Amino acid sequence: MFSKKLVVIVAVIVLIIVNIIILFISAGRYPSHRFGRIALFLVAPVQDAVTDSVQFAGRIWLNYFWLVSAAKENAELKRSLNMGQIADNQCQEIEQSNIRLRNLLNFQNKVPEQLTSAEVIGKDPSPWFKAIIIDKGKVDGMEKGMPVVVPEGIAGQITDVSSHYSKVMLLIDRNSSIDALVQRTRARGIIKGSSTERCFFKYVLRKEDVKVGDKIVASGLDGVYPKGLKIGEVTSVIRRNAGIFQDVMVMPYINYEKIEEVLVITNPPKYKFVSRQ
Repeated sequence: MFSKKLVVIVAVIVLIIVNIIILFISAGRYPSHRFGRIALFLVAPVQDAVTDSVQFAGRIWLNYFWLVSAAKENAELKRSLNMGQIADNQCQEIEQSNIRLRNLLNFQNKVPEQLTSAEVIGKDPSPWFKAIIIDKGKVDGMEKGMPVVVPEGIAGQITDVSSHYSKVMLLIDRNSSIDALVQRTRARGIIKGSSTERCFFKYVLRKEDVKVGDKIVASGLDGVYPKGLKIGEVTSVIRRNAGIFQDVMVMPYINYEKIEEVLVITNPPKYKFVSRQ
């Protein structure tokens, strides 16, 4: 059988047709007759209800289109906001990069050595080795053994070179060693990496004056790192009752997890010194 919805629709259509016919007949044949007034009395409420329904439906339709338009406008505004945030982030990255590059340039102007800038493009994923990959290789004049620095201090040393890339062993790697000295007292020792944030300052004689807060710099006697390059700061000193050396820990000035640009010294010292191992 017919559904209720279909019956209602048919009834409304029939009612509208009947109203139109009655009004047409009343208006044409009975302009002032009593029957016209009766027809008007009967038809007017129906027409008023139909008119209200049509207007209500029209308002709903207009509101629907307004909501659709508002939703589209909202989506467009969100997209514009996202694009603005992306552009802002890019501007901040450019600003930070410019600051780092200015620091590199200022450092480059202060040292007599020949320096080549390079960008860090990768890191050694192994937890046992601390190394980075830079975007300079043999075609750029890179060679194995060249020291790598940043304005904060010594970064490491090139260990492998390909045509366009080089691998840099960081100062904190277990295999790293630098002949160093205490800037205040000139006490000498060897900086050894520990694969952690800190380094060992080994072979420092017990009689030497070393205190927490002392600055450690390269001695220049290993023939790799120029004298005076910054390494780090003493964080702990232990003098045991036995033995000829004291235990010294050093915190490097560099945050090796945040290195993005480096400088390679392409004319390191030519002389060599056999350091204590």
